[in-house]
Amino acid sequence: MGTTLLRERLAARALAGRYRDFLVLGSLLTVVGLGLFLFFASGPEADRAWQLFHVNWVFFAGLTGGSFAFVAVQKVSRAKWSGVIIRFAEAAPFFFFPVVLLGFLLIYTVGYDHIFGPMHEALHALSPGKALWLSHGFMFGRLLVGLGLLYGLGYQLVKADLVPDLFELRNLVNGRRQRLYAAWSARYDASPEGQAKHEARIHRLAPAYVVTFAIVATMVAFDTIMALQPHWFSNLFGGWYFMGSFLGGHVVLALLMLHGRRELGIQAYISPKQRHDLGKLIFGFSVFWAYLMWSQFLVIWYGNLPEETGFVFARLWGEWRPVASVVFAGMFVVPFVGLLGVAPKKWPPTLGLFSAISLTALWLERYLLVLPSVSQAHGPLFGWPEAGPTALFAGLFLLCYGLFARMFPMISPRLAEVTLDREREHGHLAAEFEHEETAADYVPPELLERRHGPR
Repeated sequence: MGTTLLRERLAARALAGRYRDFLVLGSLLTVVGLGLFLFFASGPEADRAWQLFHVNWVFFAGLTGGSFAFVAVQKVSRAKWSGVIIRFAEAAPFFFFPVVLLGFLLIYTVGYDHIFGPMHEALHALSPGKALWLSHGFMFGRLLVGLGLLYGLGYQLVKADLVPDLFELRNLVNGRRQRLYAAWSARYDASPEGQAKHEARIHRLAPAYVVTFAIVATMVAFDTIMALQPHWFSNLFGGWYFMGSFLGGHVVLALLMLHGRRELGIQAYISPKQRHDLGKLIFGFSVFWAYLMWSQFLVIWYGNLPEETGFVFARLWGEWRPVASVVFAGMFVVPFVGLLGVAPKKWPPTLGLFSAISLTALWLERYLLVLPSVSQAHGPLFGWPEAGPTALFAGLFLLCYGLFARMFPMISPRLAEVTLDREREHGHLAAEFEHEETAADYVPPELLERRHGPR
């Protein structure tokens, strides 16, 4: 186990990342964002501060769930292509999900009236059943249980995927990391039977997470976005939110992968083929986002019922229309045109550019879904009260990611070896390539050498 030359190289690279830039920038943004948020949340601009806190919570809760979902889907489908990069997706939510849960508690305690005040005032005009469903206690209870279950499953899934690597690498670290690796892998059985049993546990957790993610993300969409305008409803809204979050998990993975390959010095091991596969998924889910958006809009437009059209009209006409236009362009038009070809998916600058555009547009989409329902302003407004919670969440995300990278291996040698073995087989031993790939799209053969001595 871990005796091949390739495996040893991967193991050394897995522990090489320091992520100092993430820790420094994350700490700076966290301190500044927290200071601004506390200042404005205690003054006359408290509504604006809490409303942007809610926007960022909705956005980052989706990224956290979507990143876990990427991992789960890879396990369910038994994907082999993502072995080198999957740890970047696992690192994103692992330490950040407690931040999401803490933010949820703050929203439903200190910030509730600032965010849900208009909804609470409208409850008396609703039917008794809907008023009960949207009551503070009932909404808080079901979301707390749902989010706790969702993130608990995600945590257990990623931890289970980490344990074999911690067992393999436990002698390459020292101090606190060695004690942690030894404690987490103490019960791991490295025999073939034990490995099979452990893999079976991973493949039980993964589908459980996927199903739970669809249900809980739908609850989040209904209760934290749609309920802000309680007379409006859309049955597709939950699916639109969780698929947008799933897309967000892919684009944030692309950005973290492009940064991490330099941080760990593994540029040669993340081949154009792997970037192409990730780019195809981003392209496909961007199209699916547009499909779900159009499916909602067409029915609402065709039905032309006042209780349905108000939500859409407020966002697609008037002062909010420029934001809606940017969202549509950034979520669909630009990624569709930009990633339609093969080359932009493979080339790091274009893959990073279109991923960054998609991620920014996804944040603006969450902003557009929340703010018109709660804001007293007649159009988009972004100042210091809004900058505080945005910087706070972004800083905590970078900080949590950097802490994970300092503590755990950022490559899984066993999974990466599977991916690279397939590249050796398909890229260098096969008689012909896929129509979109050439030999240059695979990891160089000299880096895939498994033996220590000469042939």
